[in-house]
Amino acid sequence: MTRALLSGCCSLALSLLPGWGAQAQTVQTETLTAPMAHPAPPLLDAQTPWASNPSPNEVLEVITRQRQALAAQRSAIVQAEQVQQVACWQNFAVNVCLSDARLTRRQALAPLRQQELALNAQERSWRNEQRERRLQTKQSEAGVVP
Repeated sequence: MTRALLSGCCSLALSLLPGWGAQAQTVQTETLTAPMAHPAPPLLDAQTPWASNPSPNEVLEVITRQRQALAAQRSAIVQAEQVQQVACWQNFAVNVCLSDARLTRRQALAPLRQQELALNAQERSWRNEQRERRLQTKQSEAGVVP
């Protein structure tokens, strides 16, 4: 596969993500670090994540959008790895190249995994808050105060 075709494939994969169009022009075929350069959208504020008391639908919508952004970044990284693997088969040292491609993918996915874990923790805390509020409401309606 020629370098121009490979660069075009990487550019296409990266241009699918918003805001990456300009960077897609400078993608090098040897690296997959471009997805790491742009972090996922910021997670909800960890200190006071639900301070303004948004509706449950709004919170779930924000979480869903963040999960979709992470999934889009993950798919771009995987697509870039697949393109790099195809290019590896043109090299003499195929196994070394494939190993490097896997290593680069793992390094690029590690920050996404951390963001996903943080998002899961925030969602759990929000669900616990909601459960506690429902229990307090039930207890106050029943006349039992803890």
